[in-house]
Amino acid sequence: MSADHLLTLPDSASLALSIRAKALLFHDPRSLAVLEQVERVAGSDATVLVVGETGTGKELIARHIHKRSGRDGPFIAVNCGAFSESLIDAELFGHESGAFTGANQARAGWFEAANGGTLFLDEIGDLPLALQVKLLRVLQERQVVRLGSRRAIPLDVRLVAATNVELHRAVEAQHFRADLYFRLSVATIELPPLRDRPGDILPLARHFIAVCGGKLSLHGTQLSPEARSALLAYAWPGNIRELENVIHYALIVCRDGIVRASDCRFSPLGFLGAVASPPASTAPPSAEPPPEAQPLAALERAIDALMDGRHPQLVAAIEALVVRLGFARCHDNQVQTARLLGVTRNTLRTLLKRHGLLALSSRGEVDEEVEVETA
Repeated sequence: MSADHLLTLPDSASLALSIRAKALLFHDPRSLAVLEQVERVAGSDATVLVVGETGTGKELIARHIHKRSGRDGPFIAVNCGAFSESLIDAELFGHESGAFTGANQARAGWFEAANGGTLFLDEIGDLPLALQVKLLRVLQERQVVRLGSRRAIPLDVRLVAATNVELHRAVEAQHFRADLYFRLSVATIELPPLRDRPGDILPLARHFIAVCGGKLSLHGTQLSPEARSALLAYAWPGNIRELENVIHYALIVCRDGIVRASDCRFSPLGFLGAVASPPASTAPPSAEPPPEAQPLAALERAIDALMDGRHPQLVAAIEALVVRLGFARCHDNQVQTARLLGVTRNTLRTLLKRHGLLALSSRGEVDEEVEVETA
């Protein structure tokens, strides 16, 4: 496997508690096609929009674009969903002293910090509409005005944005500005989920065995044929990040240097694609649920199939899965996760403690976070 076909986070970033994919490998033909497109786009100054599910490696693509761009400035990653609406304006565009309560001194925003380099805005779909207008102006005029100032600061920043939602649908729902969408999608890179690039699964698994095995002082660990089959049969709803977690756990519990299928702890929802539809006689075409209800119908069939298998502690497993996926989607932000799941924050904290997820948040009681990496 060529080193050019493996992307990993730098050492400093790999230590962060995050749901980001820490490795991206291009072995499957579909992945190689994506890599070819990335290489063509990277040499230009075009704004790039990376679209893909959580955990597919969008930040790794952004870092590779920066590396291939020839830019001398830093690579800075900012999560748009990690800020409150009252703070994100000042964080992105900067502020002068006295611009608002608590602004005791002037501060450059992330656009200024990335001058000469690349600014990666993750989860761009979470950006409030009012800030979308200002972002569009910055992209058009190539300059930024800090809060509390009238002086425009020229910028030389390449923007790479990423989202795990379909922005065109957000535009239709008037949650995202159409003009900003077209400005961002000058070059759109669609990163397929892991289940759609099966040729990457086993090479990635072997990579994580080498990395995690080294940290655990396990050397020469191999995948059994049954484990390889199980990895390929699973749908990977959490994508590469989930694969890393599955391999990490399997290495902890495996014996004799062999990872067996029984060592791999899979989520029940990862087998949704294998659940058979009910016979036509019990579900006539006229009774088919509308498109918005089909995911719930698929979930109902999956849970019914799991009940047939008499899985132990099924309710606890499903509850843990819902909480984990929601917490991951909101990047470990408790306030946003509670809002997403429709529960109070106190209820959410109880659920996080119950399923051992509270310790995953490095912020403790702090709900706002931004990750900044300089390359």
